[in-house]
Amino acid sequence: WCGSLVAALVSPRMAGLRVDFGLLLEPLGFIKALEWIFSIFAFATCGGFQGETTLLVSCKGVVNKTVTAAFAYPFRLNTVVFSAPDPKRCDGTWTDVYLVGNFSSSAQFFVMLAVLVFLYCIAALVVYIGYKHVYQQNSRFPLTDFAITVITAFLWLVSTFAWAKALADIKMSTGASVIPGIESCKAPGTTCRFASVTSMGTLNVSVVFGLLNTVLWGGNIWFVYKDTNLHNQSNRISQSP
Repeated sequence: WCGSLVAALVSPRMAGLRVDFGLLLEPLGFIKALEWIFSIFAFATCGGFQGETTLLVSCKGVVNKTVTAAFAYPFRLNTVVFSAPDPKRCDGTWTDVYLVGNFSSSAQFFVMLAVLVFLYCIAALVVYIGYKHVYQQNSRFPLTDFAITVITAFLWLVSTFAWAKALADIKMSTGASVIPGIESCKAPGTTCRFASVTSMGTLNVSVVFGLLNTVLWGGNIWFVYKDTNLHNQSNRISQSP
């Protein structure tokens, strides 16, 4: 699309920037602006998360010592290790304890899509606002925009559900259920209690924005389709006697 746009802009018949912010009040421009804003919230709420799981450990010479495992995007939990209760590591009975699971593929897919959508929306808004005449006179632009819109709506659906499933697993892997899998907690004279885990409200919000993006892009398919020659042809066929 970008290459075709450059070629069209240098054409004497189509050249010239014609800024019209009124396009933002029309469905095509308004929805695109919303898609741009929502993509920012999607990758910011997911990609910017940092949290930790906290346990209280009692063992030889240690009582209710706080041990933590700090985790963050992209959620490779199997590389996150709990801190030791004390320098002597519970008299040698405490071994390195890792969280379970690697959810980076789902998280990175979700964030990467949001970033790409963010960039695409900027390019599309520039075309809508400044080069709408080029967009309308060259049938390839609406068709390309339509194809990208359909594909992006599908990708938002897939990535959001994949990320929602990964988030549910992350909550399980960082919650109280982590204790039964810690062998060091089963050593004689050692007890472990779950203390807390960072609230994942912002990650829940990222899923909500993923769903909103799915709805926005799915609904926008119709408005982009109306600008294509496919829609114009169907109208001419329906109106012919």
